[in-house]
Amino acid sequence: MNSEAILRLSEAIAEDSLRGASEGDLLQGLCARAVAAGLPLKRAALGIDTLHPVLGGHLFVWNRDAPAVRRDEYKRSAGLDGSVGWLRSPFNYLLKSGECILRRRIENTPKPADFPILDDLRAVGVTDYLAFTNRFGEGAVIGTMDCVYSSWAGDRPGGFTDDEAQALERLVPILAIAIRGVSVARIAHTLVETYLGHDAGRRVLKGNIERGVSEPIRAVLWLSDLQGFTKIVDRTAADQIVPLLNDYADCLVSAIHANGGQVLKFMGDGILGTFALDAADNACRRALAAGDAAFAGLAEVNKRRSAAGLPITRFDLALHIGEVFYGNIGSAERLDFTVVGPAVNELARIEAMGRSLEQEVILSSAFAESAGESRSRLVSLGRYALRGVAEPQELFTLLRPSAG
Repeated sequence: MNSEAILRLSEAIAEDSLRGASEGDLLQGLCARAVAAGLPLKRAALGIDTLHPVLGGHLFVWNRDAPAVRRDEYKRSAGLDGSVGWLRSPFNYLLKSGECILRRRIENTPKPADFPILDDLRAVGVTDYLAFTNRFGEGAVIGTMDCVYSSWAGDRPGGFTDDEAQALERLVPILAIAIRGVSVARIAHTLVETYLGHDAGRRVLKGNIERGVSEPIRAVLWLSDLQGFTKIVDRTAADQIVPLLNDYADCLVSAIHANGGQVLKFMGDGILGTFALDAADNACRRALAAGDAAFAGLAEVNKRRSAAGLPITRFDLALHIGEVFYGNIGSAERLDFTVVGPAVNELARIEAMGRSLEQEVILSSAFAESAGESRSRLVSLGRYALRGVAEPQELFTLLRPSAG
């Protein structure tokens, strides 16, 4: 493979990257073009760590005879396959030794090979194997994402020529740069959606970051908090508090997301969420479905925690509907993308009434008026004056399936 061919392949990688190709498409594009240029590639694998609350990274595998690149994920604190296979892999060897390139001609070598993967590849006709680690400089490292691992297996008798091996050595860093760019964009999406919420995160990435800019919207508002959390904290070991919060957050957040809502903020043991108004009665129905799912999930969480001798609790829920300002609020150095306005203040007052009325679920009159067919599930609690709210309003509770 001559310099002109290498240049054309390099330009193709850059073009694919600039048009926003995924990691799998970048790998597929390079491999397909390299094979067309005469490189005897049979298999290529590429791995990169990421910054994600659960995932450790991604592994992409191209096979010449497969219709598409396979994408695998591995958990945090695990190797590329999460097993002892990583410890005996060429990638782990390169990482620990500090070397950047490993080559093994495996066509006629005696068994077993020094890395088990080579025996597997020999069995399917691979004759030559190259592995690379393309490390990032300190300023380019994000979390544990500090390099791109890749391997390239050929099946021509005699393996790669020296020119072909050198061509791969020149092309792989260019691919690594492109892969890193895609991975950084993926990390940005993951982090803003994880910390801000799905819709708020997307808005921020689209450029809605100017301080003080907000949009008036109508939405169903969700506010929940755990019952007796202060007492639980007082009598529970400190190292059990965060796991407790995580268990209950998993239950509530998954219910909200599964029904089309988003969580905007965690406030200690409280959760502030919204359901967009595609139609008012539908948004109310989705919010009620999320509440049902959360209480059902709560029963399972409490069953599991009780069996393990861990403290349990329940939660209070308030639902309201109203107009809020949705956008960037804060200082020049620290902004929050959230909702504010009288409806949010009313929601907090309504949630507080639930405790005095001994109701786990309490709903506003505005919510009841918009509930449509779900109104049949609502039971009036009477009219009450809310602190800081001009007019008394009727409050409701909910007929709901038993949470167990």
